[in-house]
Amino acid sequence: MYAGITFSIKRKAIKKHNRHFDKPAYFRKPTGSYMRFDQKNFTPVQLEQFYRSLLLPRMTEEKMLLLLRQGKVSKWFSGIGQEAIAVGATLAMDDDEWIMPLHRNLGVFTTRNMPLAKLFMQWQGQKNGYSNGRERSFHFGSREHHICGMISHLGSQLSVADGVALSYRLGEKNKTVLAFCGEGATSEGDFHEALNIAAVWDLPVIFLVENNGYGLSTPVEEQFRCDSIADKAKGYGIEGVQIDGNNILTVYDTIRGVREYCLNHKKPYLVECMTFRMRGHEEASGTKYIPEELFAAWKPKDPVLNFEQWLLQQNILTTTDIESIKTEFKNHIDTEIEKGLIPAKITVSAQEELDAVYAEQITFGGFTTAITDNDAALEQGRFTVREKRFVDAISEGIYQSMLTHNNLVVMGQDIAEYGGVFKVTEGLLNKFGKNRVRNTPLCESGIIGTALGLSIEGYKSLVEMQFADFVTVGFNQIVNNLAKIHYRWGQNADVVIRMPTGAGVSAGPFHSQSNEAWFVHTPGLKVVYPSNPMDAKGLLIAAVNDLNPVMFFEHKALYRSISGPVPEEHYEIPIGKARRVEEGEDISIITYGAGVHWALGYAAQHTDTSFDILDLRSLLPLDYDAIRDSVSRTGRILVLHEDTLMGGIGAEISAWIQENCFSLLDAPVMRCASLNTPVPFNTDLEKNFLAKSRLHEYIQRLIHY
Repeated sequence: MYAGITFSIKRKAIKKHNRHFDKPAYFRKPTGSYMRFDQKNFTPVQLEQFYRSLLLPRMTEEKMLLLLRQGKVSKWFSGIGQEAIAVGATLAMDDDEWIMPLHRNLGVFTTRNMPLAKLFMQWQGQKNGYSNGRERSFHFGSREHHICGMISHLGSQLSVADGVALSYRLGEKNKTVLAFCGEGATSEGDFHEALNIAAVWDLPVIFLVENNGYGLSTPVEEQFRCDSIADKAKGYGIEGVQIDGNNILTVYDTIRGVREYCLNHKKPYLVECMTFRMRGHEEASGTKYIPEELFAAWKPKDPVLNFEQWLLQQNILTTTDIESIKTEFKNHIDTEIEKGLIPAKITVSAQEELDAVYAEQITFGGFTTAITDNDAALEQGRFTVREKRFVDAISEGIYQSMLTHNNLVVMGQDIAEYGGVFKVTEGLLNKFGKNRVRNTPLCESGIIGTALGLSIEGYKSLVEMQFADFVTVGFNQIVNNLAKIHYRWGQNADVVIRMPTGAGVSAGPFHSQSNEAWFVHTPGLKVVYPSNPMDAKGLLIAAVNDLNPVMFFEHKALYRSISGPVPEEHYEIPIGKARRVEEGEDISIITYGAGVHWALGYAAQHTDTSFDILDLRSLLPLDYDAIRDSVSRTGRILVLHEDTLMGGIGAEISAWIQENCFSLLDAPVMRCASLNTPVPFNTDLEKNFLAKSRLHEYIQRLIHY
């Protein structure tokens, strides 16, 4: 019960209440006005507020369409005819509960009282809009208003809502989160993953599907064959309901009741709102592909006009009242747009844009010691040092990070009781419990989105990819959501993704790839790749401390084959700082990961040549100063990496050296990399594949150039 409104979670009762939706919207024939409003215990003051909230986005959008034709805004996604969903649902949520809206949800923004002047600046791409001119239309968020900015990959926001809901549960907050998607997005894997995660983890998420009949030009009969999208809820073991999305009282009453259900039962809920898109996907696309009879069927079902007529019939408002409200809104909109039309002078600064890509790092003073020189730190005797394997150093880094940050959540497939396939997280469950050490369903994209949602509410996440190869299934969340979010609207993504990587263990094409170059190309990410236990622990701690998304690569072949001195204390190796492993004067080998050990092994066997070996440790950002220093010492450079040659990080380093250090070179920069083939399974084929098999050849070419 909420404010005298009874909400039944029994599907039969709700279907009976919404019997006008027995058939999908696109099959319905024109039936004239059908809307029935139930006043229940709503007061006249509440009903007037509902009307005002419904009218404002309609009048605002009508003005925007006029300005679009005048060339004062460049693009518009119309929500005319769908306002009752955004407005009713937003009114049903508490103001401090997060909403994930989409293109056509202007009513979310106006109902959350976002200033129209600033919204207009946003739509114009002005510097003083919500995204500093970096984003378009509604692709932005506002922490102040608890609105999360969408990305164009529509289903991606649903798992972000899971993360926010998980934070509510971990923090024991009596809140829900509301996530919008269209009927088209329900065909995407992200929809399935998000609903499944929310169901398995009992998360208080309201998944709201706006079924307006078309995904751009594709009608729903080409999207799915089930009777309704609400029926899909059964497949995840949760409740679902289909309602009239054009009736603001139905939307409000349903969402408010669903919200109460989610809070009481700690479960998600799926709500399908039936409506129609009265204009094109965006204004330029038009509506010629939509049958005219559908417009005839839906025009009488206009959510604003129907509610207005009902208020008049019930003597809740008079014609004079309505005209007064419209005049008030017209003046308000005109005034706000006049403010928004005054552009702030933009001084374009490349440095300012670069600085916006990453969240500013904070110093964890008092409990994190930064080590910039490994050898010096060990010699000073300030640490208790023990010999540890590579895998154990990483485990210790995770353990100490969880002690340091009580808001750190570790997630991944089989990482709890089983301890992960490489046993890196073994024992953590017993120490920190299931809330913080979470086995996940097999859904990489959904879990990465969930990690981002946790970050929005101030949590840290450490996600394990079972193998680095499997990250492809979550690629979009990483390169489009995590990486860009701070640049777009100032929200940091406090997420570390652990990537067991590399060949040499006869695991074949799908468990052996070195895919770090995919992420080095993506602004907003940091990419780390340690080669020894001390760096592995220190860089892992630094990655967790960092406020930005970090891809943390761990070579599987090094896990139990490499040992070294590791301080017992909590310390970090700064991200972006390379390490000079050996100083020499004949040839520089610039490398990372397993390549460091290949270089050291070769140097030990060829003592007649003086090698300068540089371990990059971080690939994004790169330590260009250390690279330049190495070039200046030898003039002959070999970039060595396990990744395939084409498009590898070696190409970037080689290009930078030849652009910036050309006068220091005595020979062309050479790259020694693995074959441009998938990683083969057979041991002999794998050895031939790896760059190590060609290392001698390239060094000899450099020596004799």
